[in-house]
Amino acid sequence: MSFDFDAAVLAPRRPCGPCGPCGSSGPKPGMRRLAPGSACLTPVAPGSRHQREKLAVLCAFWPQALLKDERFDPTPALDALARRAAAEHPQAFAWDGQHAEALLLGTAVHANGEVRQTAPGRFGLGDEVARCLCGLPARWRLTGLLSLAFREDFAIVDTLASTLPWLAVALPSHWAPEDRVGRRLAEVAQGPWADDTLLSQAADSAGRQDPSSDRWEQFVWTVTDHPRLHAHTDRSTRPRWADTPVERAWWRTERQTFVPLPDLKQAILTMEVDVQPLAQALAAPGRARRLHDAVADMSDAALADHGLAPVREALLACLTRWEVQPVLPADAP
Repeated sequence: MSFDFDAAVLAPRRPCGPCGPCGSSGPKPGMRRLAPGSACLTPVAPGSRHQREKLAVLCAFWPQALLKDERFDPTPALDALARRAAAEHPQAFAWDGQHAEALLLGTAVHANGEVRQTAPGRFGLGDEVARCLCGLPARWRLTGLLSLAFREDFAIVDTLASTLPWLAVALPSHWAPEDRVGRRLAEVAQGPWADDTLLSQAADSAGRQDPSSDRWEQFVWTVTDHPRLHAHTDRSTRPRWADTPVERAWWRTERQTFVPLPDLKQAILTMEVDVQPLAQALAAPGRARRLHDAVADMSDAALADHGLAPVREALLACLTRWEVQPVLPADAP
């Protein structure tokens, strides 16, 4: 996971300055230019939990994950995304403009939606990916292959209209993609500091992005009561923190990138989710104190947005104890 703890967990919040991508609001915590040569995408390991959870979502709930405005044509941006995937990871993905192949998964999709098994699968019965793609409408199969080949979820921003006309989000962080597709960014990107999605950054950048500017990345986080990568609000109906003490909480993070497509007046957003035990994430010296200060600095609105309002005091007390006596990860010697 490429999450940068030191860049993301900041308290008190940094004051805004004039150097942010919008030219006025300044950098958000954990946001920076993407270093030259850095990849936006991360191939999945066959059989990994990212792939298993994405398979489950795209097989059972794909209409809530693969969404577009009926008037929007994603073909040029999707081509740009596939070309980036092939350029960044030629050992994992190939695309010639008509034919895509996830080389680690032994599965290929033609632009017309035809699905082929090109090699024996490396987990389960061996044909899970191909069977999942065949269950999708033909127009979504290339998107489905990209989603299953990489850890990231994807979105397209129309920077002229400042809207979000296309989403491929199998692993949302406590939000519902179907509530955001097609809407103006100003309507969907509002939220307290360190929101769980890249939409707040996109709202600042959309329509103002200099065509010559570099790509951006940012890191966001929260503490949560469950280990699932998939956190759609429809499947998070139990009262939060009902059965999980903060000592057994989970650290949910996202590394998100913003890639302008100036010729299209669009941009691609990528969102890489990860979840690990909180104690494991805080094993490095000083991290418990940094997180304590960040949580203590949160407004009531931010605490509510992160789902931490009911456990704020318990979490702060736990982090104080861990600062004095760090908890080692479960697999530590």
